Amino acid sequence: MVSAAPLPDTPLGEDFFARPVGDVAAGLVGCFLMAGEAGGRIVEVERYQQDDPASHSFRGPTGRAAVMFGPPGRLYVYRSYGIHWCVNLVSEPEGQGAAVLLRAIQPLWGLPLMRRRRGRADERELCSGPGKLAQALGLHGAHDGAVASAAGPLQVYPREGEVDVVFGPRVGISRAVQRPWRLGERGSPFLSRPFAQPAAA
Repeated sequence: MVSAAPLPDTPLGEDFFARPVGDVAAGLVGCFLMAGEAGGRIVEVERYQQDDPASHSFRGPTGRAAVMFGPPGRLYVYRSYGIHWCVNLVSEPEGQGAAVLLRAIQPLWGLPLMRRRRGRADERELCSGPGKLAQALGLHGAHDGAVASAAGPLQVYPREGEVDVVFGPRVGISRAVQRPWRLGERGSPFLSRPFAQPAAA
C-alpha cells in the first residue's frame, strides 16, 4: 500500500502531455495528483482521441470539445448526463483533439475534506469513479481549460517506479466499446470497477 509520502517538488509539465495519448494514459497510472489540500495516486484512466467515435473530439473542435484541441496539459472538464463533472487531461500536440479521463485515484491527502464533499466514510468510495473523483477534489466546470500546473487548480506529479498496468474496454460508452483503452493498476482496491480476468487456457 502506498503511503502519503511527500510529493516531488515539481509537477509534470506540458512536455509530458504533448505525447501520444496512449503513452500519456499509461504513464499517468501511478502518478500523484493534488487539487488544493486533497489528492492521491492515480489508479485508473481512459484514453480518447480524435479518430475515436466515442470521443467528444470526433466531430472536430466545436462546442465543449474545443478544449481538447488546445495546448497539452489543460483540464477538459464536462458534465456527464447533466449530473457529474468529469476531469480529463488534454494530451498530444495542440490541434490533435485527445485527452485522458481521470477515472479513479487512491485517496492519500485531505481525506477529511474529501469525506465531507462526498458524504462517505469508506475511502474506497471517495474517488472510485470519474464523478466521485471530481466531487472529492472539488473540481467542476469553472476549471475547464485551466492549466494543470503549480499555479493551476490541479497538479500531477511523477510516479515512483514502475506500475503493473492492465487494459480493458472503456465504461459507459456505446461506440468503439471493445477498444482496450481503460487502463488501471492491477489489483488496486480503489478502481471504479475490476478489470476482467483473462480466460484460462
